[in-house]
Amino acid sequence: MEFCRFYSSTIHSMLRCFFTPNSNKRVLYNSNTSFTTYAALPSLPSIPIQLSNKNDLLFQLQNINPSSKQSPTVISLQDLVNHYKLSQSYKKTEPTLPHIPHWSSFEVYENLVHTYKYSCCPKESRQFHLKIFKYGFDCDLFLCNTLINAYVRSGDLVSARKLFDEMPERNGVTWACLISGYTHNGMPEEAYGVFKGMIFEGCLPNRFAFGGALQACRDLKIGMQIHGLILKSPYAQDVVLSNVLISMYGNTLGSIDYAGRVFDEIKIRNSISCNSIISVYSQRGYAACAFEIFSSMQREGSGFNFKPNEYTFGSLITAAGSAIDSDSHLLQQMLTRVMKSGLLLDLYVGSALVSGFARFGLFDYAKKIFGQMSARNAVSLNGLMVGLVRQRRGEEAAEVFVEMRNLVDINIDSYVILLSAFAEYSLLEEGRRKGREVHGFAIRTGLNDVKVAIGNGLINMYAKCGATDDARSVFRLMANRDSVSWNSMISGLDQNECFEDAVKCYHAMRRTGLMPSNFTLISTLSSCASLEWIKLGQQIHNEGLKLGLDLDVSVSNALLALYAETGYLAECQKVFSLMLEYDQVSWNTVIGALADAEVSVSDAVEFFMEMMRTGWSLNRVTFINILAAVSSLSQIGLSQQIHALMLKYHITDDSAIENALLACYGRCGDIDYCEKIFSRMSERRDEISWNSMISGYIHNEFLPKAMDLVWFMMQRGQRLDCFTFATVLSACASVATLERGMEVHACAIRACLEYDVVVGSAIVDMYSKCGRIDYASRFFKLMPVRNVYSWNSMISGYARHGRGSEALKLFTQMKLGNQLPDHVTFVGVLSACSHVGLVDEGFEHFKSMTEVYGLAPRIEHYSCMVDLLGRAGELDRIENFINTLPVEPNVLIWRTVLGACCRANGHKTELGRRAAEMLMDMEPQNAVNYVLLSNMYASGGKWNDMAKARRAMGEAAVKKEAGCSWVTMKDGVHVFVSGDKSHPERDLIYKKLKELNKKIRDAGYVPETKFALYDLEPENKEELLSYHSEKLAVAFVLTRDSRLPIRIMKNLRICGDCHTAFKYISKIAGRQIVLRDSNRFHHFVDGNCSCGDYW
Repeated sequence: MEFCRFYSSTIHSMLRCFFTPNSNKRVLYNSNTSFTTYAALPSLPSIPIQLSNKNDLLFQLQNINPSSKQSPTVISLQDLVNHYKLSQSYKKTEPTLPHIPHWSSFEVYENLVHTYKYSCCPKESRQFHLKIFKYGFDCDLFLCNTLINAYVRSGDLVSARKLFDEMPERNGVTWACLISGYTHNGMPEEAYGVFKGMIFEGCLPNRFAFGGALQACRDLKIGMQIHGLILKSPYAQDVVLSNVLISMYGNTLGSIDYAGRVFDEIKIRNSISCNSIISVYSQRGYAACAFEIFSSMQREGSGFNFKPNEYTFGSLITAAGSAIDSDSHLLQQMLTRVMKSGLLLDLYVGSALVSGFARFGLFDYAKKIFGQMSARNAVSLNGLMVGLVRQRRGEEAAEVFVEMRNLVDINIDSYVILLSAFAEYSLLEEGRRKGREVHGFAIRTGLNDVKVAIGNGLINMYAKCGATDDARSVFRLMANRDSVSWNSMISGLDQNECFEDAVKCYHAMRRTGLMPSNFTLISTLSSCASLEWIKLGQQIHNEGLKLGLDLDVSVSNALLALYAETGYLAECQKVFSLMLEYDQVSWNTVIGALADAEVSVSDAVEFFMEMMRTGWSLNRVTFINILAAVSSLSQIGLSQQIHALMLKYHITDDSAIENALLACYGRCGDIDYCEKIFSRMSERRDEISWNSMISGYIHNEFLPKAMDLVWFMMQRGQRLDCFTFATVLSACASVATLERGMEVHACAIRACLEYDVVVGSAIVDMYSKCGRIDYASRFFKLMPVRNVYSWNSMISGYARHGRGSEALKLFTQMKLGNQLPDHVTFVGVLSACSHVGLVDEGFEHFKSMTEVYGLAPRIEHYSCMVDLLGRAGELDRIENFINTLPVEPNVLIWRTVLGACCRANGHKTELGRRAAEMLMDMEPQNAVNYVLLSNMYASGGKWNDMAKARRAMGEAAVKKEAGCSWVTMKDGVHVFVSGDKSHPERDLIYKKLKELNKKIRDAGYVPETKFALYDLEPENKEELLSYHSEKLAVAFVLTRDSRLPIRIMKNLRICGDCHTAFKYISKIAGRQIVLRDSNRFHHFVDGNCSCGDYW
């Protein structure tokens, strides 16, 4: 009886408390720690209750007949207790529900709540909605909130929002339900919109509404505004919201400092607070900060007893594994700490350790921990596989998958990682075959139709295996695509050099309305750089600025590379100066860009010094780039200093570094040290090493050594690549050794590289520079594939040989063949116009550079235009052209002007004097400047001025380069200077020369004494002209019995008198004479010259 009375009184008290008309609504939430499920407990009306005097424990309605056969309605005791407990959790007064008159209505109400409060199925949610209407509860706030939650859990946000809008009454829980729903369904903008609406309606957000809004926040300014509202609300010191703020600032917005300040301001911290800030530091790469927090929380006086749990160790292990410049020691210390805490067998901690050790390549540790784990899941398996893939051990990753697939529940990520493993196979063909097997499995099981990640993984795998057609096919057949799908496709096309397709794919993505990410811009900018599409690259740059993606350091690095590769150095430096943060790639890119441009090599050294001063660590790329810059400067002292710095960094045993040193010392003239490095490399030599050594010999004019090294390579079976042949052919072209060049051509044929586009272009260039433009033209026509270098070599060759009309026709063919010209092409085109006097056409081509092809003229193009006007004798236009130049004229332009004035026979000496003054300021030690000035005065008969120029030359202590000519015969190279009598066959030579002089005089030749630039008597001038070096050379060749063309090389420009004499000699001797001077080739045949006397 006592128990019955106690029980009855207790229940009666609970009911009285719970069913009071003024009872408050309560907040229900599930066990999930995130802000996901909210519901309002109804304020049920007071229901008349009569307790039986009998010894029964049932609650019956007043009017129910006890003798009825129907079983009485029972309210579960546990439910009442739960309701009572929840009634104490929320104290605000809310409007009450309509009166429920009968126990049967209460039973329906209770049944609806218990049936659907955890519903997460769209069908069940709709059924719940229908029953609410059916039983007349459509104005019930608690049930409507519960229904919104059901719609949210089932992902039907449209229905949830519609119900929300139709509700006549809302409370804080209603708003929180919808905000949280939008947040957890990936709709942050909508979540923030609802939160704003809540504020505008004057409803004070509760902690759940604040939490949902913070989780939805993607903008720092908005996040700080919400933070400000929290500080003004009763939740300013709420530890749960403080933890969410830490996560928002640190993980979502990347504001590490703000996250740290929130943590510091928490008065009463809990373990979640510590884990949150440690997680933030870990995920953002601040490993030192994460461990500092961990250490400080365990010290005495930290405010509470912080005991690290599995989440703490998971974050710290991630931090230890991703710390910059760290090794595995920190991770091994964490392993010891985990073992002491007894959490080694924990699934979360074990998976993190497996992933961490696998990342460092310590697979023995990783596999041992994996084997000791009491429970394994896909996460631990995936961690091990990811580590193997990162170490390029794709076969082992696939083996692990095969071994474990029946022991753990494989998830989608497992298949995605497996697909990435195939791209790391040592034999890509084998990886592609395995990938196709998994692709077939995905089709059979429907995985590729259900999960977009599988399609993305297939695109990535096929692209990295070089199967771009398969990647396109997968992409095209995907029912749904996300930004990762597009990024994978764009990146794959870019990596496989399908640059135009990558750009088209980018445009297609933008048409779908998807916003590009940083990965999208990086790949697209890379393609624009490869195509040299600077205009499109600038448009994408602008789009990145609008989206704020330029703040990403990788995007900024891609922009640096774009401007560097397209030659826009000013823009490259501007992007670098505006970057908020840099990494090694940023510094290396800008140093490399400046090193590649001759005009800014010294700037590259300055940037290198600044990089060191700011404390950045130098890597192999940094040294390779700076060595390229130093080699351009040819400063041996600076080269040795950088070499010493490399020794300190212990990277000199790297083959790429040694190759860079070979190239640097070769360009700086220290060929002995090149040979030492080369001999020390031994087994580390590769094609680049051999090519660098050969280039060093050639650069230092050791052509025989270079050729010997080529023969040595061939004898020892060393593979000669296309660059080897191109280098040697270029050397043969530079010294016009036709026979050597033909030997190398024969070697290229034996190596089956004759029709390689690089070798082919070099062969065309070699033959054109060695005087065989016919061979060059014939070979060019036989080339199966041509690139811009092939066209440039042929166009420049025609121009050099005075065949300007053929050069311009070839330029037209080049454009019709869809080959875009570059800066070098226009140098050849403008030179062709200059050599044949096409002034107007030259200006049209010059304008088309910018107006049609978007190529900014360089200093060499302006020089070509000055030369074009000078050869045409339009000196007035030269002066106007120079005065309107957008750049400061350099030595090349002023020397071209002075040369034009020399050919003007004394006209425009003022312009020539101005040019000479500029040259003396720029290059006071260059004898050519004084000689040209002297010749200008001499051509106009101004002998006093000429004498002054000669005296100035003597005062400057500079020496004029002696004019010389040489011919290559079977017995060697024979060199002649003017009036030379040192040759062993001088008697035969002078006898032959005298004979030639008589014959050509009889044929009508008259010495042009104006070209004897000395104040002498006419007969002395004639004698001086008759012994020019080129005349001695042709006389020497004619002493030999041969009918082959005579090939003469001269280091200076041929004089007018010799040019006339050679026309007569070619007709009298019946021999073709090919003469290459410092400017061009002259082909003398039967009394005519290929230049048409316009040179």
